[in-house]
Amino acid sequence: MRIETNHQLVKRNRRTANILFFASMAVLLGGFLVANLQLTAAKDPSAAAVSLFLPWIVLPVGFFLTMQSVKMTNQWLRRPRPEEAIQEGLKGLSKRSILYNYYHGSVRHVLVAPQGVFAIVTRFQEGNYTVEGDKWNQRGGAGASLLRFFRRDGIGNPTAEAMAGAAAIQQLLASSLPDVDVQPMVIFVDPRAELTLINPTIPILYASENKEPNLRDFMRKLAAEQAEKLPEPEETGKKKGKPTEKTLLGFNPEAVAEALEEATILT
Repeated sequence: MRIETNHQLVKRNRRTANILFFASMAVLLGGFLVANLQLTAAKDPSAAAVSLFLPWIVLPVGFFLTMQSVKMTNQWLRRPRPEEAIQEGLKGLSKRSILYNYYHGSVRHVLVAPQGVFAIVTRFQEGNYTVEGDKWNQRGGAGASLLRFFRRDGIGNPTAEAMAGAAAIQQLLASSLPDVDVQPMVIFVDPRAELTLINPTIPILYASENKEPNLRDFMRKLAAEQAEKLPEPEETGKKKGKPTEKTLLGFNPEAVAEALEEATILT
């Protein structure tokens, strides 16, 4: 399997996450020092004015920087890294497959394989989630919701996000390969997440092969189902044997990858 990762974007965002962390710490420390100006306010009128107005600027800025720092850390520094977890989960997949990481805006990961084209949304969260159709629910009350807000790890609606991502990739391919169907997929990279799935609208999988349902088994099952739909060798005039990867979907993965790269302009 070929891996294409936008290392420049990853490096830039990791650097930004580190800068935001130290900036937020500096602002919060500055806020602490400003608060202590009140101790000298009675003797120094200028210090009194500063201690009165400056906290209204420093604290909101510090809070904003801290929230952004946590968000960026979750997305770009937290382990396991999504691209690494997906790659590990796809071990053994056809060598003709291509995984694109961070080249398509909000669609962070796109997989082109003999089984199809997939727009992948990942989640790093480790909580307990129930998915019924396209509705997501997480256990916990008001306290848990408040904690998720400060940790910046609310689950959102990965199904809607993945479907929007699939539509975006479909649009990229529309002019050159209008018949290619892009499928949405959600992958949890942390095996500690616990999922209760009730007729999910789209595939929701673990990256780890030690959890069910997982990415590796899903891709293998999909390939087997597609192979079963092929005509018998006698009908095609071909010798018996394992069907080639190219025949599974009726299109060439390399051609799809080339069209996607031309539409995206990899840099």
